[in-house]
This record gives sequence, C-alpha cells and structure tokens, in this order.
Amino acid sequence: MSSKIVLSIFIVWSFWILGNAQPERWQQAVKYKMDIDFNIKKHQAKGNQILAYTNNSPDTLKKVFYHLYFNAFQPNSMMDVRSRTITDPDKRVGNRIASLKKSEQGFQMIESLKMNGKPIEYKVVGTILEVKLSEPILPHSTVTFEMDFLAQVPLQIRRSGRFSSEGIEYSMAQWYPKMCNYDYQGWHANPYVAREFYGIWGDFDVKITMPSEYKVGATGILQNKDEIGYGYAPKEPEARPEKLTWHFKAENVHDFVWAADPDYIQKVHTMADGTILRCFYQPGEKTTDNWERLPIIMEEAFNFINKKYGQYPFKEYAFIQGGDGGMEYPMATLITGERNLISLVGVSVHELMHSWFQMVLGSNEALYHWMDEGFTSYASNEVMNHLKAKKLLPGEVEDNPHLGSVRGYTNFALSGKEEALITHADHFLTNTAYGVASYTKGEVLLEQLRYIMGEKAFDKGMLDYFKTWKFKHPNTNDFFRVMEKASDLELDWFEEYFVHTTHTIDYALEDMKGKSLIVRRKGNMPMPLDITVKTKNGQTINFYIPLEMMRGEKIADRFFNNFKVMKDWPWTHPTYTLDIGISFKDIIDVKIDISGRLADTDKSNDTYPRLALLEAPTE
Repeated sequence: MSSKIVLSIFIVWSFWILGNAQPERWQQAVKYKMDIDFNIKKHQAKGNQILAYTNNSPDTLKKVFYHLYFNAFQPNSMMDVRSRTITDPDKRVGNRIASLKKSEQGFQMIESLKMNGKPIEYKVVGTILEVKLSEPILPHSTVTFEMDFLAQVPLQIRRSGRFSSEGIEYSMAQWYPKMCNYDYQGWHANPYVAREFYGIWGDFDVKITMPSEYKVGATGILQNKDEIGYGYAPKEPEARPEKLTWHFKAENVHDFVWAADPDYIQKVHTMADGTILRCFYQPGEKTTDNWERLPIIMEEAFNFINKKYGQYPFKEYAFIQGGDGGMEYPMATLITGERNLISLVGVSVHELMHSWFQMVLGSNEALYHWMDEGFTSYASNEVMNHLKAKKLLPGEVEDNPHLGSVRGYTNFALSGKEEALITHADHFLTNTAYGVASYTKGEVLLEQLRYIMGEKAFDKGMLDYFKTWKFKHPNTNDFFRVMEKASDLELDWFEEYFVHTTHTIDYALEDMKGKSLIVRRKGNMPMPLDITVKTKNGQTINFYIPLEMMRGEKIADRFFNNFKVMKDWPWTHPTYTLDIGISFKDIIDVKIDISGRLADTDKSNDTYPRLALLEAPTE
C-alpha cells in the first residue's frame, strides 16, 4: 500500500473520529486547604485559605472571582433589598436583614490575597470579590492563591447563621470565600440574592479550631477521630484541651458545610453496604425518639435510591440539625429537627436526594434550578411512597405519587403568573413563580416524560443520566439527549415547549361522526394522546396517538398498555379524526389519559360525552 493511500485513510479516519466522538467536557478543578480559628465571643472565623486552582479550559484567564456570601446579610445588600421589595417576600427573610445591628450582621473581609506568592489586586463588590491578576492563568496550568480572611457569622436568617430558632448555635454554610465557577459559558459570578448555588468540584482539607465543648458535624471524613471522640471514635479521650481542632477531608465535592453546638448528640449507623450515616441533633422530649429512628429508615431510602437513580459515591452522609428549614450540601444536610417523624423523614429524604441531582450531577442551579429541585421533588415522592410500602412510615401507598403535583401545576398555569422554566433563578418576578417552576413544574416535567416515553424507557433514562453525567455539570440539552437515547424518540420539541415557554396543554374530545371521534388541541402545546374507549358490552379499548415530530412511539407500561397505535398527529393540525370503529350508541364513554398523568389544564373536556350531558336531568 502506498504512503499516499495510507495518508488518505488516516485523514478520513481522523475526520470520522472528530465527527463522531463525544469529547469530555472540560471543567475547572480546585483544592482548598483551610485553617480556621473560631472566636465564639465575637462569632467570627479567622481563616487562612490556600487554593490550588487548575484551569482546564482552553482559555487564558486574566481575572477570577470569589463568592462572599456572608456579605448578603448587611442592610441595603442586594438580598436585603430584593427580599423587601418583591411582591411575595420569603417570610424567613422579609425585612430582617435591614434590622440587623452591626454586631449581628455577616461579613467576609479579605485581609490579604496572593497568587503564586505575589500580592494581587482585588475589589469587594457586594457578595463578589473581583480579582485582577497580575499574570494570566494559562490553559491547562495550575496556580496557587493564598488568602487571609475574617468572617462574621450573621444571626440565623437564611441557611447560614448563629442561634437558630431551635437553639443551634452555628450553622456554617457559605461561610468561606469560594471561587466562582468558570465553564463553557464563561464566568458565573452571580451575586447572592437568596437563591441557589454552582460550584467547582475539588478536594477540601479543613481544620476548624474552637472550644472543646462544641461538637461538630460536617462535610467529609474526620481525620482525627480518636482525639475528638464525641461519637466519632469507639472510645472517648481521657481528657480534652481547652480547644480542639477538627480536621475534615472531602474529595470530589463542590462545597463544604459544618455546624457546631455543645448540646449535639451524635447517632451513628453503619449501613449494610458500609456507608456511615451520622445524625447530629439536640435531645428533646418530642424529638429524640424520631432522630433515633431516622437512620434505619434512611438506610432503606438509600437502598431504593441507589437502585433507581444511581449509586451514592461517598463513604459517609450526615443529617445535621441546623439552618432554617432544609438545605443540601455535599455529604451532609442542615435541617430543622423539631418535627414529627413523617416531617423529619420527609425533609431528610428531600435533602438527601439532592446528593444525586446536585451534589453529584452538579448542574448550574441558577440557570437550571428545575434540574435539581424538580428532579429531587420527583424522586423524593417516589422514595416516600416506597417507605410507606415498606411500612416504615404510616400512610397509604399511592399508585402514582405525582398526580398531586400535576394538578397543582395545571392550576397555577391558568393563573397568568407562571414564568418559563428557562428563567434565571434570581430573576423570577415572584417567589411563588420560582417555587412552582423549580419544584412543581420540574417534577411535572419528569412525569410528562414518563407519559411520553413509557415507564421502562424513562427509568432507564434516569439511570443513564446519572451514569453519563455524574461530576460533569450537565445542562438541559445533555439531559434530554440521554432521554432520547433511552426512548429512541425525538424529544427536542418537548424541551422547547415545556422549558422555554409557558404554553399549556389542553385537549378536548369534541364530537363523534359515525364511528370516528373528533379530537381538538385547544392548548398551544402539543402532546401525544392516550385515549380509552369503554363499550356497553364490557370492552375497554386503548388508542395511542403519537405526535409526528416524535418520530416513534412509546412502549406500553403499567399505566397504559394493550393500545392500538394510530396515525401520527402533525402539530400544525388543530383537529384529529380518530377512527374508533364503534358507533356512539355502543359506547359508555371515551376518555383522554385515564392515568391522570397528562398535564391537561382543562379536564372537563377530556371525556365524551361530556359529564354534564351524562348527568343532565330528563324531562
């Protein structure tokens, strides 16, 4: 074979590889080493932070940004003003920041900052530290930032703070200067105005020094267990010094949380697979029994989640009483603890579920809030239903635990206050619209996909999504592409309608002509239809109408099966003639979506003949 032929083959092969390969999406990497000296009299943390920052991007960086979250807890901050001026304020915040005294406020003050040993320029702008580099960070290189900082813990208002309503002394979330993420969309230096977060995966080596009577729960694995005791080691030390240094390490996480209180009790439970669950709570007559029961219940939750959504990749997880409700962090959550058993398990399940959709997948919550909150809500309802089926919680098991969310979303969609899912989390006009979009519509989105794809393909897609994109910051398109592969359907139309618009679904069974049913699309969003005919001779016949732009059909599932696939419905056509092959006089009724899964905003026209006609009095 001549050298020219060999060269030609190599060129063709190279272009094929470039055209067909799926390159790994680059992402930045960090290694934090922090030493914290905590002053409980001033409620301040004096810290030294050494940050090794690896620029894995193809870009040369001339500046960097840090988050300074505690600065939000000052009068006239963006969080303060937004919380007071939005039409439906969060009651946990409201005007409380504006009322803080100087000693009650939060701050993160930068005392010095160097890159590779040389001082660099920086400027604090609200909750963002803007850093101008004297030397650029070249692609595929690592630099070291060294910072001395002083942070004051604000009174407990939102997520972080001191002296919570339940008496927890320190809930330490968003407590350190944190490098903003830089990805294929550029820098994400979003100011903190009470919404969610986005971080860089990395390793944390954290030492926290404080009076020895305090007990600490945190992200990561405690390195000096024998020295600390307090439930971390089988034996308590004979004596403790006046101060203790708690040394934690965590690998491949994008944040670090800790909480401290002298009254904490630690309950430790080792699961059958070796995962260690830690519960930190204040004892109380109404709470202790629930917290003691929590780990056994949560082991069953872990087992269910691992099988259905992917394997938890860390060795430990901590449920820590603290904060102002429930908030997720890597390997840990802060939750209020004075709850009945169902409430305690419910908040624990929800925050734990974030460990899959946010702590391992790690989408940008500011842009794709529903990919975390909505997916977490969906899975949490599945888990709670499972725990009831296992008799670990009281309550009736539901055949479909998502129907309430479907109804809630369709009601709100008719209010005129809905905003598109694609809206940036900070820029929703109301807290209500954000909550419905992120939690409810995000959950309903998955239920609509299950309706479109069929349950088997949907379940496969959710597992494939985790396996494909864990630790890679997936975006909206990444998720839908996985679901397309799992179902062998085109789903871009669904993303375009359900994520990018507020178009609603509404179909009507309009009339019968001979043995044909006239179906009308009244809403602006097209969907495939499940239609069920019940006849007077006792037959139940299912018809399935795919959308033409799906380029395929779903596979039958437990909610809708034994159906006859009908011709495709082009989205441009407002009506569809369904030949059911049965005369009107021989049917009892015809219904759209007997499973109740379709997010149809007007169910009154989903039955033929109309219920009103069936119930009309005779003269």
